Amino acid sequence: MSRVSAFSSPLLLGFDEIERALDRVAKASGDGYPPYNIERINKTDMRDECLRITLAVAGFSRDALEVTVEENQLVIRGRQTDERERIYLHRGIAARQFQKTFVLADGIEIISAELKDGLLAIDLARPTPERIVRKIEIGVRD
Repeated sequence: MSRVSAFSSPLLLGFDEIERALDRVAKASGDGYPPYNIERINKTDMRDECLRITLAVAGFSRDALEVTVEENQLVIRGRQTDERERIYLHRGIAARQFQKTFVLADGIEIISAELKDGLLAIDLARPTPERIVRKIEIGVRD
C-alpha cells in the first residue's frame, strides 16, 4: 500500500523538504521524558521576540547535559551515571538518559541555554521574514 502525501498536490512545488521534516518529527516524538514547555517570549528593549524551550531536568548537572544543533535539529541529551555505592531501601528516582530532538526551521538560531532550579531553558531567535516582490519579465516565444 502506498502512502499519499499531503504535499503531493501539483500546486505545491518544492515542499518535499517539509515532508521529510515532518517525518523526522514523527519519528523523534518518542516518549514524553523529560517533560517540556515551548513558549513565545515577547519583544523587549534588549531583544526581539523569541521562542523558549524549557525542559524539566531535575537531578541533571550542567556537565550531564549536552545541547547541540545537528542538521537543522536541536538535540538535547542528558546522561546520568548510576551511583553504585548507594544502598537504596526504595528507589523511585531512576538515573536515566534521554535525548530530545526538535526540528528547526531554516534561519532559527540558538541564543542561549541556561540551567536553573532543575529547568533547562533554551532561547531561540526566529528571524522576521522579509517580504520580497520580484517582477518576472514575460518573453516572446517564436
